Amino acid sequence: MKIMVVSDIHGSAYYCRQMLEAFEKENPNKLLCLGDILYHGPRNDLPEGYAPKEVIAMLNDEKVKSKIACVRGNCDTEVDQMVLDFPILADYCILFAGDRQIYATHGHVYGENNPPKLSGNDILLNGHTHVPACNQHDGYLYINPGSVSIPKENSHHGYMIIDDSEITWKSLDGEIKNRIAL
Repeated sequence: MKIMVVSDIHGSAYYCRQMLEAFEKENPNKLLCLGDILYHGPRNDLPEGYAPKEVIAMLNDEKVKSKIACVRGNCDTEVDQMVLDFPILADYCILFAGDRQIYATHGHVYGENNPPKLSGNDILLNGHTHVPACNQHDGYLYINPGSVSIPKENSHHGYMIIDDSEITWKSLDGEIKNRIAL
């Protein structure tokens, strides 16, 4: 299975549009959104092209919403769920890549320095920090796609692709930034 992982759109129609162009090119089985979809949050400046209503329309498109799986970010609320046509309020989801279990969550409750109970070969997948990451810990691998619209620490606007054999970080224009084998 091929999964495109995105996080922290924060209401930017400008970057959401680029993300969806990458989504069309990648043609994944699923689009996993790690939260913070519409609101920019009190700690962030407005992202370029801040237009939450446009983001709503783009993500509610039938071709897109039918492939979305989503977890709740710290900026996502019940009001956001009222306007989005796919579930966004789950705190986490569990996926598989090959024989590895992926615990996907936004990152504001469970994160790299405060992981949930994981075992052996598990992967902890978070957004929230806006910084792409891949760090091996005792008992689990921590990965983060970075941010679609507000990257931090001089990182790129981007996403990840997870399939059964590898994880690839890409910029929104498709440039490969990092790749690891699973």
